[in-house]
Amino acid sequence: MTATLGPDPGGREIPSGEHLCSRVMNVELRHLRALAAIGDEGTITGAAAALHLSQPALSRTLEQLESRVGVRLVDRTTRTLSLTDAGQRLYERAHLILRQLDDALTETAAGVRPLRIGFAWAALGDLTVPLLRGWREAHPGTPVQVYRRDDPEAALRRGEIDAALLRTEPVPGAGLEVRALYRERRVAAVPDGDPLATRPTVGLTDLADRSVVLCATAATTADLWPEGRRPHTFSVANVDEWLTVIATGEAVGVTAEATEQSHPHPGVRYLPLADVPPVTVRMAWPRTPTHPATLAFLRHLQAMTGTPTGTSGV
Repeated sequence: MTATLGPDPGGREIPSGEHLCSRVMNVELRHLRALAAIGDEGTITGAAAALHLSQPALSRTLEQLESRVGVRLVDRTTRTLSLTDAGQRLYERAHLILRQLDDALTETAAGVRPLRIGFAWAALGDLTVPLLRGWREAHPGTPVQVYRRDDPEAALRRGEIDAALLRTEPVPGAGLEVRALYRERRVAAVPDGDPLATRPTVGLTDLADRSVVLCATAATTADLWPEGRRPHTFSVANVDEWLTVIATGEAVGVTAEATEQSHPHPGVRYLPLADVPPVTVRMAWPRTPTHPATLAFLRHLQAMTGTPTGTSGV
């Protein structure tokens, strides 16, 4: 018999804390690994192969997990598979839990692991190398590893990295601490040989009649242009696709200045953009840091970028 605490305002019975706890205690690591693999691969077939399981065995594991948490986690049809909202939340937490377990076992055997810093496509531009060299000199016992991720905020929530450098505002309620570091001007990116490429600077109106390519992780949207003068836009997944589209003359782009430093391209010319606000560069990390050197790295960043240590918020 299910213990309850009586109906909630919607008339449903609320399971007691004891009952909820017993259900959660029945969730095992194999269940979390199954959901993580399904979310990563996008198919039962791919997830089963990644886990070296048969498809029926993986399906049974998923059904057990859904039964034990009491909600559907995966929507399946004969042709498609997708995570439900609840499934997406647990998928990210599952990755985080599994990563934390791996980290704990690694640190037990080998000592403190490197601090993992993620970014989308331009870490700190021309400050990146001095930043990392300065850290290595000041903290020789704590190496830093940098990772480019198409969505560093999602990678942070999954525990793949310990902190992220962002040029977009994090999703509210993501459980992250965020500090603004500095502001960076925007630039236009045009094909080499384009009529605009010879100008010393351009404005938004110069781009309004062109196709503009956007990247999902860049701090640029069609909202930069005034309503009624917004260009045709389309999106690509990452910086490599973004550069290729511009270099071939299919579109122009708008990005932060650090992109010019991190991604010079023989077919792309970067030009100062005169009439747009700058981009705020931020560092984000979990409210409970996943590495003991996280806050020391923040202070190092603040010193390198001239950010007052009291600066807070997004």
